[in-house]
Amino acid sequence: MGGPLTGLRVIEFSGIGPGPFCGMLLADMGADVICVDRKSAEISASTATFFRGKRSIELNLKDSSDVETALRLIESSDALIEGFRPGVMERLGLGPDVCLERNPSLIYGRMTGWGQEGPLARSAGHDINYISLTGALAAIGPKDGPPSIPLNLIGDFGGGALYLAMGICAALFERSRSGKGQVIDAAMVDGATSLASTFITRMAEGGWNESRASNQIDGGSPYYNVYETADGKYISVGSIEPQFFSMLKDKLELTGPLWEQQLNRENWPEMIAKLGEIFRSRSRDEWCDLLEGTDVCFAPVLSFAEIAKHPHLEARKTVVNIQNTLQSNAAPRFSRTPSEVGRPLKRIGFHTEDILNELTEKEGR
Repeated sequence: MGGPLTGLRVIEFSGIGPGPFCGMLLADMGADVICVDRKSAEISASTATFFRGKRSIELNLKDSSDVETALRLIESSDALIEGFRPGVMERLGLGPDVCLERNPSLIYGRMTGWGQEGPLARSAGHDINYISLTGALAAIGPKDGPPSIPLNLIGDFGGGALYLAMGICAALFERSRSGKGQVIDAAMVDGATSLASTFITRMAEGGWNESRASNQIDGGSPYYNVYETADGKYISVGSIEPQFFSMLKDKLELTGPLWEQQLNRENWPEMIAKLGEIFRSRSRDEWCDLLEGTDVCFAPVLSFAEIAKHPHLEARKTVVNIQNTLQSNAAPRFSRTPSEVGRPLKRIGFHTEDILNELTEKEGR
């Protein structure tokens, strides 16, 4: 049996970042994702993973006959993903009104940074800009330095791709009752703001200090922090709950009045400094031997190059080797309809002939 989305057909108009990543998630779960790629496009090393498990057809969307081919594909598809600026698909003759007229049950997913409406809707931007507007970027980083850039995980992939994937699945569920399609406006500013919901509420209620590294889980507390080890590597500690902090004290043999006032913020700088000295006394591996697997809430800080060799991730096969290339495994996991990482796409347009033949057969031509 295939993944939970086996039998679902998705047309993905190729773009960059979150749109293709959303399509990859759906393909991992068994969907037949067909990428509509421009002729002469190439697969780069940085985007190859996004194409796994997908099929590709080359079309020139400035050619009316190729636009018609795209519409024929859309007629027999369940969902569509596009990540262009607002208005581009309409100018190509592939906007929601046209597509839903051809296929009233289509789920039309639109992925942008700013959204389809608003003063910035037609402006260019990237993840760093979108999360700047949401408060997320301002909250991450050292107290006495500039905000730290969290890769493009929060806007592109968290607030963008995951929210579009969730929206598509929700719209498909609603369609199972109504029989009707609809348009999804997935904006990264909306998704990233949603991810930050709890912090926004805490700030409004006076429970969040907007000075970086001064709160419980932003590097301000000694028991939820990252520390350097003797070999120049790092470990993470997340001993928030009293019972976990108590175990940390026992393991590190921390005694005295300072350690009996876990939540006293005035003591946090001194506690952080002392823990820093302690953790710099041993190597990362030595701390793993003492603390990993305990209720201290501990983990080594690993690089991307190290993660595949960690015993826990290795046991779960969280990282897989596909044709000599390390990739993340499919997530989440399903007990009865397991997802699977598909094979890499050989080249753009590789399935053009097959897809066109399938389309002709389906239409009875």
